[in-house]
Amino acid sequence: MSKTRASRTPAPRRRPRAGQRLPIIIVVGSLVGGGGGLLGSWVINHINQLNDRIATLEVTGQRAASSAREQTARADAAERSAREAAAAREEAEAEAETAQRVAADADQRATTALERAADAQATSLAAQAEARRAQEEAEATRQAAEAEMNRLSAALGRVAETRRTALGLVMSLDEGSLKFDFDRTDLRQESREILSRIAGILFTSEDFAITVTGHTDARGSDEYNQRLSERRARAVADYLIEAGLAGERFTVVGLGKAYPLDTGDSDEAHARNRRVELGIVNARIVESRSTGP
Repeated sequence: MSKTRASRTPAPRRRPRAGQRLPIIIVVGSLVGGGGGLLGSWVINHINQLNDRIATLEVTGQRAASSAREQTARADAAERSAREAAAAREEAEAEAETAQRVAADADQRATTALERAADAQATSLAAQAEARRAQEEAEATRQAAEAEMNRLSAALGRVAETRRTALGLVMSLDEGSLKFDFDRTDLRQESREILSRIAGILFTSEDFAITVTGHTDARGSDEYNQRLSERRARAVADYLIEAGLAGERFTVVGLGKAYPLDTGDSDEAHARNRRVELGIVNARIVESRSTGP
């Protein structure tokens, strides 16, 4: 019997659970009651110690499990935080890249705007310089035209009555300078000589337009005087053109008796009103006045 017991391998001891403590105590109590008080007391104490250790181990296990769960939760939270941080970093990098592109575009637009502003300023300065040159040239032209007009005024004034106007000269050829026979447009010899002198003076000048205007006295009908004034103005213009002046410079107008110089009814008044006027306009003066500031 002893050999058989010795050859058996002891079965592994299982830790009793809390619910198993009472049966063990009952069994051990039975054994103690049957085998003696000292041994039973020792066994009971040992069992109580084992139960205390089991309870302590259970509390420790529970705490370890709780700690493990907390660590697992913290690990999960850390992993989520890491993923969120990585996503935030990627988003921040994307935003930074976008911001860099926007800044580069803004720099390019600013550079372009500065270049355009510089070009505009250069163009403005060039335009201002060109405007100043044009004004200086226009002023020089005006002064030259004024000087020429003054020369013509003095020269023509020695031939017949000549007065200055805002745009040029008006030369009045009344019967003291230009005589026509009654109801005729033929030029007398003395009238031809005066017109030849006028043509010689105007021939030396350029850029002049000449308006030849015929006038009559108040005697006769309006229709008759209108036709007569036109014919006499045409006779004067034709002679000046034949003398060498360009025909495109002339405009011929008849005004009849509409604009008398003297409203009297005497022979002297009629003689003064029977006239041909030469309006001489310098085109450069007209242009400078129309384009001036």
